[in-house]
Amino acid sequence: MCAEVLQKGRCCRMAKLTEKQQRFVDEYLIDLNATQAAIRAGYSVKRAGEIGYQLLQKTTVQQAVSEAMARRSRRTGVNQDRIVLELAKIAFLKMTDVVDGQGCIKGGASEDDLSCIESIKYKHSDTETGSSTEREVKAASKLKALELLGRHLGMWNDKLEVNVPKPIVISGSDALED
Repeated sequence: MCAEVLQKGRCCRMAKLTEKQQRFVDEYLIDLNATQAAIRAGYSVKRAGEIGYQLLQKTTVQQAVSEAMARRSRRTGVNQDRIVLELAKIAFLKMTDVVDGQGCIKGGASEDDLSCIESIKYKHSDTETGSSTEREVKAASKLKALELLGRHLGMWNDKLEVNVPKPIVISGSDALED
């Protein structure tokens, strides 16, 4: 039946997926969690982790996931370039371009700079000795944005890669302990 069934605008036959595999692909796109996608697609709860892993190893499933992600990216306009540009806005924001010396948003602040603002708080209080105004403008985390950009550019690698092109020769074997 799958060969002729259109499921959510896709024909299972074209991708050579069973209906259950196609459900897995659709569910996987929700949270990119293979175990939960396998459970939601109707696979065994006990073996969901193993089944999810196995499904992602299949070329046809990988291709279906890639194609679905590409369709979603085109539909939503969300892609790697756009994300990197947004991170760069946050990472290189100068608060002095957004906020004046009194803690007020500058009238000439650019839309890009304003989009980096996470919150604005104003607190006005009147007392017997006078009135005061506290202002707080909080921008998105520059440190986190820089970290993500650095990771994207491969600047810091959490993995230690050991590549020894030449064999290591240990001499003085009599001095080595067993």
